[in-house]
Amino acid sequence: MRLTIKPRLTHLLILLAVPLAASSIRIIQTNSAGDDVDVIDPGTNQVVGVIRGIEVNHGAASAPNGRTLFVSNEGESTLDVVDTKSLKITKSIPLSGHPNNIAISKDGRRVYVSIARAPGAVDVIDTASLENVKSIPVKGAVHNTYVTPDGKFVVSGSIASKTITVIDQKSETPEWSLTLDLGIRPMAFATNPDGSTKWIFVQLSDFNGFAVVDFATHKEIQRIKNPPLEAGKTAVHFGGNASHGMAVTADGKTLVVNSGVNSALYAYSIPDLKVLGGADVGKAPDWVTLTPDGKTAYVANAASNSVSVVDIKTMKETTRIPVGEVPKRNITAVFP
Repeated sequence: MRLTIKPRLTHLLILLAVPLAASSIRIIQTNSAGDDVDVIDPGTNQVVGVIRGIEVNHGAASAPNGRTLFVSNEGESTLDVVDTKSLKITKSIPLSGHPNNIAISKDGRRVYVSIARAPGAVDVIDTASLENVKSIPVKGAVHNTYVTPDGKFVVSGSIASKTITVIDQKSETPEWSLTLDLGIRPMAFATNPDGSTKWIFVQLSDFNGFAVVDFATHKEIQRIKNPPLEAGKTAVHFGGNASHGMAVTADGKTLVVNSGVNSALYAYSIPDLKVLGGADVGKAPDWVTLTPDGKTAYVANAASNSVSVVDIKTMKETTRIPVGEVPKRNITAVFP
């Protein structure tokens, strides 16, 4: 006897599958003044797990299969490996120096760790052997490291040397660099229709806004200030930077940018870079990550010990989630 699923039942099964798939998405929130990392379920906007024992945790990255997290440990100068099922540390990998932010290759085989000590380097971690296999010298202590959307390049930025270094991902050697007039803070990327990198958006030390670097010509082509502080609001100065944390939506049409001094998140259209709106968030927003559909931003508020949830379409804060002490970097992960 053959079982036939009628069209209406098929539709019902599809609808039931949607929340189950969505429930595996997690926001990983590091807390720089503690040893705990919060795991947030964006379906409920609640903290559903805590990773403990990573002293002064900084950057995080997720393996493509979602089974492993990597977190930089500033207290011990290690890259800590976390099992996402148990939320326990399974290994601590020694680094060549004090780390900051990290990034993972598209195939998940390498983790690139910013070494925030002179003369500057990007450590390369092999995720199969879980060993530190290489240290790539760059100019200046590294604050943040990224992998371009097409996976072809690793990009590091140094506050001290004011230099962006672009590394070929296959050879793991520097290909070109650009030195600006201010220290290099967080970055994000715009792509060409073929997926290659078009622009690097670059936040700069003590500048409330961002620069635009053309990837093909290796030159800065534009510098944009965030909107001025609204009347009645008070500027916030809390470590970090005037503008720190940015991200591009999955469709490539919107850039979101934190303003720490304004305690706000702004949205800009791509490619014309016009302000689409702004949302008031907690004090001193320091980082932002987006859900895979690009509809929701999670903003780490370093001076409020909270994460603001912002609807990108309306640019309104919908809720605020209490987390650990001085939350900074966050990422979006998909757990199995």
